[in-house]
Formats: sequence, structure tokens, C-alpha cells
Amino acid sequence: MEQRVVVGVDGSDPGWLALDKAADEAVRHGCALHVVHATRWERYENFAGVGLDRPSARVMAENIVATAEHRAAQGRPDLKVTGETRLMDAVDALVEEGRSAYAVVVGTRGHGALAGILLGSVSLGVAGRATCPTVVVRPSESDLPEERQPVVLGVDHTVGSPAMTFAFREAAARGCDLVAVHAWRLPNDVAPESPSGEAIAREADRLVQNLLHDEMAKYPKVTVRQVSTEGPPQYVLVRAAAQAGLLVVGARGRHGRVGLELGLTSHAVLHNAPCPVAVVPHA
Repeated sequence: MEQRVVVGVDGSDPGWLALDKAADEAVRHGCALHVVHATRWERYENFAGVGLDRPSARVMAENIVATAEHRAAQGRPDLKVTGETRLMDAVDALVEEGRSAYAVVVGTRGHGALAGILLGSVSLGVAGRATCPTVVVRPSESDLPEERQPVVLGVDHTVGSPAMTFAFREAAARGCDLVAVHAWRLPNDVAPESPSGEAIAREADRLVQNLLHDEMAKYPKVTVRQVSTEGPPQYVLVRAAAQAGLLVVGARGRHGRVGLELGLTSHAVLHNAPCPVAVVPHA
């Protein structure tokens, strides 16, 4: 089956930005691009006040998809673009389409103090339930040229992490550096400058080196910078991503009726990261 990047569009500015990033992602990886607009227009077709010279919700939905297909194809002659309107909940539609995708790409509406409102239920819902990587797009705050913006990876204790594999693949495709960041914590009764504190720091460095070894061997052309820092993971990762083009984190949680529950770190970086975030579910 042909591998696809799936992108959700809604006609908003954040949605168009997500479309542009998704199209670039598809080109980088030799994938097709599938545009999805999910709507409940049939519920409102007979709503009072809709009519006269105003286009129906159905026509508006079809126009959004057609515009998205045209926009994605511009300047990308080799990109195969398809699109569809799904008459269902947006999260359900994108999770369903993502089952056979390389990644699902969605937009967001901001970050910071109002991020809980601005991020949006669709972005959080897809990131929490998709079985493939979800890329939540926001403008990067980096002042570096795009080709020099690194991929930042949050390294946990997982051997063979899908997030690590995804991050190395992204760095290789983008031709950029990979910054592997591991956050660790000292016990309350241990000072950083003490012999015990320094021993814990050295052990954290060794852990990162060991976890990265296999992927570094697979991607010898990717320049890897290793960072091991004491502190809460969500704060360490957000700071480390200040100049990044993409922040990659693994999603760990229990699978239930509605899918994967995002952990504290994934949830926090989605709200506060200064760049696009890829949430990669553990296998």
C-alpha cells in the first residue's frame, strides 16, 4: 500500500499552515498527501438563515478540500494529492485515516497562557488517539534558517523507541542535526555538586549514549548532539526546542476504549513548545 501523510484542514490560517507543512513532509519522505476535511454539514443544511445567496455548508466543505488540493500541489509537481470530505467527527475521521499513514498532521491555534483553549480539542484528540505519529503544527519561533533548525528528541528509558526511530528519520530527511535530550531528576537529599550527584549525572549520560547507539549506526550521516539535563522533562524539552524545527516525544499511556491517554510530558509540550511537535505512540 502506498504510504501517505494525512492532513486535516478546516479553512483556517492554522489549517493552511498545517497543510503546507504536511505537503513538505510528504515530499521529503516520498509519500502521497491525503487531505481530509471533516464536517457535520448535514445537520445544519436546513438551519434557518442559511440560504439566499450564501453557499451551503456542503459546498463550503467541498471548496475547502479543492482549495487545499490545489495549494498543496503548487510548486510540488511530483506530489500525489488526494482529498475528501468526511461526514463525521474530525478526531474520529483523522484517527481512522491515520491507521495506515506515515503521520497525521493537524494545526493548532497557539500556545502560552491560553494554550488549553487555543490548542483545540481536535489536535489533542488526534494526538491522544492516533496509532501513527501526530504532528501538531505551529510556527517555529527559531531565528535560524529552516534547513538549520534541528530536530529535538525527548529521550526516555525505552530501548528501540518508535519516537527515536521517527526523529532520526526526520533529521535524515531534513538534512539537519538531531538534538537528543534526556531529563533526569536528583533525589531531594542529593546536591548536584556532591559525589553522588555527579555519579547520577554520569550515569544519565551513559544511558543516552547506549539508547542512541543503534539508531546512530543506521543513520551515520545524521549529526547527533546529546544533552542530559537535571529537571522536569516538560520544562527541559521546551527550553531545548527554542531553535528547533520539530520536537519529537513518545506517548506513553494505557490504551482504552478511546485510545491512548497522553502523559504529562506530551501534554505539556503540546501546549507550550515553540515549534511543531510530533507525538509518537509507543508500540
